[in-house]
Amino acid sequence: MRIAIAGGHGKIARLLERQLADAGHQAVAIIRNADQTADIEAEGAEALVLDLEQTDADTLAAALNGVDAVVFAAGAGPGSGAKRKLTIDRDGAILLADAAERAGIRRYVLVSAIATDDFDSEAAQRVDSDSDDDVSQVYLRAKSEADAAVRERDLDWTIVRPGGLTDEPGTGLVTLAISTGRSSIPRADVAAIVATSLVEGVGIRQQFEAISGGDTVSDALATLRY
Repeated sequence: MRIAIAGGHGKIARLLERQLADAGHQAVAIIRNADQTADIEAEGAEALVLDLEQTDADTLAAALNGVDAVVFAAGAGPGSGAKRKLTIDRDGAILLADAAERAGIRRYVLVSAIATDDFDSEAAQRVDSDSDDDVSQVYLRAKSEADAAVRERDLDWTIVRPGGLTDEPGTGLVTLAISTGRSSIPRADVAAIVATSLVEGVGIRQQFEAISGGDTVSDALATLRY
């Protein structure tokens, strides 16, 4: 498979790129900074330099020619401010869905976040606020609205909502459910969930939270019921 990953220099994305490469697949990392190309190639992936905030769906669709599936793993990141939570975490995910439809790519995996629908609706409108609490609520709103927009598409989507992310080594053991309760999960295991979903063709049209647990990734995905 040839799989394009938005946010291709992020921690989950780079782990995913290596996992896909080791399994014999071709990852295409969408990055906005050409200086990151060497890092991408070190993971066995191909770099596609394109800024999601400065392009449109037709341009992105053309760049996705020959791609079998797309993954949205981008994020504005810490300290980016509330407005970029919307332009990256929400609008970027929607842009990738638009481009996938135009390019005839059905498979779409979106890396979201746990409990994104539980945002404070008033605080989530304060996009000009510098308050950490307000920015956090805008972030949850952005993820929730992105998830909803993707669910509405006639795509073979999977929405993964991981708990608190850690840089611990992956265990390969997870709990996946509509609601898991709050806990943590290594980024490597989130990458494994995405890779397994893509390669094994499971978790399609499923939205679920993901934390560390006792089931193998394959078993957890195979037994999901939304």
